[in-house]
Amino acid sequence: MQRVGRWAQKVRLGWLLACVGMAFSGSAAALGDDGMWLFNKPPKSILKAKYGFEPDQAWFDHLQRSSVRFNSGGSGSFVSSNGLVLTNHHVGADALQKLSSKDKNYLAEGFYAKTQDHEVKCVDLELNVLISMEDVTDRVNAAVPKQGTLAESEKARRAIMNTIEQESTEKTGLRSDVITLYNGGQYHLYRYKKYTDVRLVFAPEQDIAFFGGDPDNFEYPRYDLDICFFRVYDNGKPAIIEHYLQWAHGGAADGELIFVSGHPGKTDRLDTVAHLDYLRDLSLPTTLNWLMRNEVMLLNYSDRSGENARRAREDLFGIQNSRKAQIGRLAGLQDPAVMAAKRASEEVLRDSAEGISSLLRDTVSSALNDIHAALKTLRTIRKEVLLLEEGRAFHCHPFQTARILVRMAEEDSKPNADRLREYRQSNRESLEQMLFSEAPIYDDLEMLKLADGLSMLITEAGADNQLVVKVLNGKSPRNRAAELIQGSRLKDAAFRRKLAQGGKVAIEASKDPMIQLALLVDGPARKVRRTLEEQVDEPLRQAYAKIAKARFDVLGTEVYPDATFTLRLAFGIVKGYDELGQPLPPWTTLGGAYQHSADHQNREPFNLPKRWLDRKDQLKLDTPFNFVSTVDIIGGNSGSPVVNRKGQFVGIIFDGNLESLVWDFVYTEKVGRAIAVHSAAIEETLRKLYDAGALADELGK
Repeated sequence: MQRVGRWAQKVRLGWLLACVGMAFSGSAAALGDDGMWLFNKPPKSILKAKYGFEPDQAWFDHLQRSSVRFNSGGSGSFVSSNGLVLTNHHVGADALQKLSSKDKNYLAEGFYAKTQDHEVKCVDLELNVLISMEDVTDRVNAAVPKQGTLAESEKARRAIMNTIEQESTEKTGLRSDVITLYNGGQYHLYRYKKYTDVRLVFAPEQDIAFFGGDPDNFEYPRYDLDICFFRVYDNGKPAIIEHYLQWAHGGAADGELIFVSGHPGKTDRLDTVAHLDYLRDLSLPTTLNWLMRNEVMLLNYSDRSGENARRAREDLFGIQNSRKAQIGRLAGLQDPAVMAAKRASEEVLRDSAEGISSLLRDTVSSALNDIHAALKTLRTIRKEVLLLEEGRAFHCHPFQTARILVRMAEEDSKPNADRLREYRQSNRESLEQMLFSEAPIYDDLEMLKLADGLSMLITEAGADNQLVVKVLNGKSPRNRAAELIQGSRLKDAAFRRKLAQGGKVAIEASKDPMIQLALLVDGPARKVRRTLEEQVDEPLRQAYAKIAKARFDVLGTEVYPDATFTLRLAFGIVKGYDELGQPLPPWTTLGGAYQHSADHQNREPFNLPKRWLDRKDQLKLDTPFNFVSTVDIIGGNSGSPVVNRKGQFVGIIFDGNLESLVWDFVYTEKVGRAIAVHSAAIEETLRKLYDAGALADELGK
């Protein structure tokens, strides 16, 4: 109970401090080192005014090309000319889990390939490197009829985005994605070099990569070696990389200006009060309950055997990490001071708009009303969206696969412009990379997940619901899940490929029970999706576009958009902070890890790996281990490189403290901090503990 109370107190403190500058949301100068800036619109004037730093365009271009996106979620960077990529252990965990078996647990035990011929090819990992960006806002907006219905507007917008992407892919051979920025205010075309031959080079033991486990998650001080190395290959050989980060052996100093280049997933800083009300009252509580339900299920499954624990470990980590983050987000939105400040910020925008013209004020007011109306619709369909379209009622790998196969066959019968976004032709290679993956699937775990989802379906929709009756087919959730999982052949990648090649005819003729379930659910799911896209997403997009224009008119164009899992640049300084009156230093040390373990009687999850105990006397214990900074990050930034003014690698982001959870909605540097692994600790442990001198020698070369 003491820990929960302390945790809540810290989160509330962070929110209260954030509120001080909240009314001026959107002004980087007012809030400090905030900003997830576009690389084609970097904060040059702010850097010059605040830090006297004026990097040239080559500096930005080099950092952009050195940065890597993990399509499975997360960030990384090139750290050698020979295709070497550095990210977090927890970002690479999905690949590590898929490579593991009962006999070899890469996730828990770690791995090091001393030579390139021992590097292990990942099952389905895709890495993306941003090559170029192009503003296509005018073309997208011109394609949408000015007097069209919402349905016509949504269809036209989707069509032009699909078309732009396909034209770009055919012209350049690059992955091409049209990204919605400012919630609909702008559209940019991002082109990526894609790598799908990715091989594991090094991973430490999970006990040190996630040292302190869930109790230390979002905490500081920290002592985690949360790193993982991969290598990208072209035509069977290590890729030759022009842009990679030089290694700063000494790391960064206290008070030094640093930069983070990564792929923040999603923020809601531009959301209106009505939108935040929806998140607070419905979206976040529902998601939190679902996460807790899954956490209990996975914990019970894991407790049954060591092998079960191995199979569920990565899923469980993701659930627990999300659960803790969502609790922090919800705590913030439940603080009246936060919402009062947000209301004040909307009034500031209205008044500022009126200062420019009454027409602009009316436009802002109309947009705010439209957002409120769209969210009112969302409240009426949210349960169906979650259960059917998001698939929480059928939460298992075989159903997800079946749905892709069913929808891919249907969408392939349409012109590319008319397809659902995820089935557009330009995305086909990435979709098939995942669909035909050889990753292991465990029937017992999938049955457990599906049975729990079906039980939730009964609870939420009612046992007499017509669709529920058809889905269960006269059986209990457990028995129906067993029948579906055991009777399906979708675990076989060759079978999935054959079905996909057969198209709509093969899908409709299939007797596979999971395919039949996906077909049964697809009609109702598409219906609610259509309502979501036409009556919620499209009016929200149009309304937020108007608000974005008003912000540009009021604040100028140097305003960053919310995060979209695209490459962004952030900056800040290495800096400790005070927590409830206690000063915390800017970094911890390797020696501190041993003390932290001893303080917890060396018990799990504070137990150090055996090699750390055996070789303690070989380490320079005052080496900086983890450090904190004011850099603006969020989920998705995990694995992002931290660089100095020279563009040299000084660390790697792996977490934020509890107070940084407010950054989903507003940034404050008073106590919120990003947490990174120090470059000196990486080099010291590679050489002294892991006999990986060759890998350490390669860094930055």
